[in-house]
Amino acid sequence: MEHRTRVRAGMLVAAALAADAAVHLYWTTGALWPAREARALSLAVLNFEVPFTPRVLLPLAALLTAASLTMAAGVGRLGRLGRAVPRPLLRLGTLAIAAGTLLRGVFGVAWALGNGTDTSTPFYWLNVFVYTPLCLALFTATMIARRARPV
Repeated sequence: MEHRTRVRAGMLVAAALAADAAVHLYWTTGALWPAREARALSLAVLNFEVPFTPRVLLPLAALLTAASLTMAAGVGRLGRLGRAVPRPLLRLGTLAIAAGTLLRGVFGVAWALGNGTDTSTPFYWLNVFVYTPLCLALFTATMIARRARPV
């Protein structure tokens, strides 16, 4: 596989993780889009109730930002900053990202089959058409990117 393809795959994952971090930061402002109230948003996103407060959302946004930077550094797109991180640590980080997205994808398949979720809820349909396919695609892209050499 061509090096450029691997780098693009890694940057796609980095961009998706950064976008997810941005959404979590947006929710810390108290905005609840695309839902009208916190309970509905929580049920649609997680299938259970969780407070959408900065105390909950900021650590998630930080974790997603760190994962995004790890992917970008792992494919050599953070310049001097990325080269300062030991390569084994970057490989371990990208492996953790791959494992996390695969695990979410596997749970998503189980939920899509009706295990542990009501098939009439927004979560079920978002899981079937958005969350699970995205996680499985990100897992695949992360595995492709793990073969990239730093620039």
